[in-house]
Amino acid sequence: MDLVKYVQDKYIERKEFPVFKAGDSITVYYEIREGNKTRTQFFKGVVIQLRGRGATKTFTIRKMSGDVGVERVFPINLPALQKIEVDRKGKVKRARIYYFRKLRGKKARIKDVPFKK
Repeated sequence: MDLVKYVQDKYIERKEFPVFKAGDSITVYYEIREGNKTRTQFFKGVVIQLRGRGATKTFTIRKMSGDVGVERVFPINLPALQKIEVDRKGKVKRARIYYFRKLRGKKARIKDVPFKK
């Protein structure tokens, strides 16, 4: 197990991102490569879960696109990730808010916690 930790510390470069948790609304900017062109796209939504630790950490974001819910899982060490912005801090009582998938309309609102950007 120490060998895995050694390799992760030595060879995987870590980027500095703000601290966020489940219930927070964030915007993730990531690079998309199409042929030889690259462009930056963003994904804005609510963090449903954080999973793993260290270099293998991932987080899931959910947004509503019309009436359809779209979820995306991002590894924290994805080379295409450019930056993460925390838009709003949310107050939830769980670390993984899967129940959020079933909520619609006003019930899908999360209380805000004041914070400085």
